[in-house]
Amino acid sequence: MRVLDRCEDGVLTATRPGVPDIDSGRTASSTAHWQPPLDVVGLQRLRDRLRSWVPFDGGALLDDVASALDEVPPSPATIEDIAENLKGHLESLVSIALSSQAADRDTCAAVLVRRARALHADPLPGKHHEALPYLRRLGWITNELYDRLVAFNCVREAA
Repeated sequence: MRVLDRCEDGVLTATRPGVPDIDSGRTASSTAHWQPPLDVVGLQRLRDRLRSWVPFDGGALLDDVASALDEVPPSPATIEDIAENLKGHLESLVSIALSSQAADRDTCAAVLVRRARALHADPLPGKHHEALPYLRRLGWITNELYDRLVAFNCVREAA
């Protein structure tokens, strides 16, 4: 059995337990026992989050934005689906903006993130004449934040 050990210069070397390493003179048993960074529950939670992760799809985002902002309004039956899709895109964009620190580097991006969070927190109105303006605001803020993140090279522009 070989154990990887890091020398002072940062190079990984392989040693056998109980046998001194030629370069450092240390034995593998003298190294500290590795502990995983998370317990079993934490690792399971991480596994579940990785399994449920959906990669960012700029093409789908633009399709949903187009549906929301088109001159021909979507039917009342599809408004809820489009709104849920846009909220999902908005969550992804806000996460990207925060993790890439675009919101820290650009005041416009920071304003868009704040507006996106506020709009995302609002529920979809039940009446069609109130839901349509809400859907258009969702589409607009999603498109603006997407364009801003493309300008900062945080996401690729969809074809």
